[in-house]
Amino acid sequence: MNPSTDTYNTIDKQFEGEIYKEKGSKFIGFAYPVKNEEEIAECINQLKAAHHKARHWCYAWRLGMENFRFRANDDGEPSNSAGQPIYGQIISKDVTNILIIVVRYYGGTKLGVGGLITAYKTAANSVLEVSDIKTKTINIEFDINFAYKDMDRVLRVIKDNKATILERKMEFDCDFLISIRKKDYEKLHTDFEKLRYVNFSDEEEDSGD
Repeated sequence: MNPSTDTYNTIDKQFEGEIYKEKGSKFIGFAYPVKNEEEIAECINQLKAAHHKARHWCYAWRLGMENFRFRANDDGEPSNSAGQPIYGQIISKDVTNILIIVVRYYGGTKLGVGGLITAYKTAANSVLEVSDIKTKTINIEFDINFAYKDMDRVLRVIKDNKATILERKMEFDCDFLISIRKKDYEKLHTDFEKLRYVNFSDEEEDSGD
């Protein structure tokens, strides 16, 4: 992910890779779109229940669009023989908000650290190869408040800047939740400031689209 851009790569749905076989063991990679560690835990538990006869459920995940968090887990395999090779494939494809789990059905023969690294790397790569990886924009969401009489001018600024109204609340005055691509935020902010009668929320929130 290039820090000079406001885009990131991710997936929108679950994918399953081809089975990789080595000396009787079977390795199957699964990729999930995730946004937090609660979703990650849920996906891991569901896959363990579905593949309860497997020996290992090794995984790696990456979260965030600019400031990343990640974790790699060997789930009982020798240290750095499973989780890190999986995570290496995530980095190679430059994807985020993703969880990859590789399920291993043990075949009775030990593969050694080198063999395990190859197997988990291959299984992770296999599922990423069949995954529909999409490039999305990093957006900023913020609230604005204004009077009814200024509605037309506000809507014109929103339209001219190609921003999106996510929520509208209109009672005594108007409250809009706005989303705009990060690189276009400063211009929109400046345009609203010129109107003088639009109040911004103090908080900005990055989100993906």
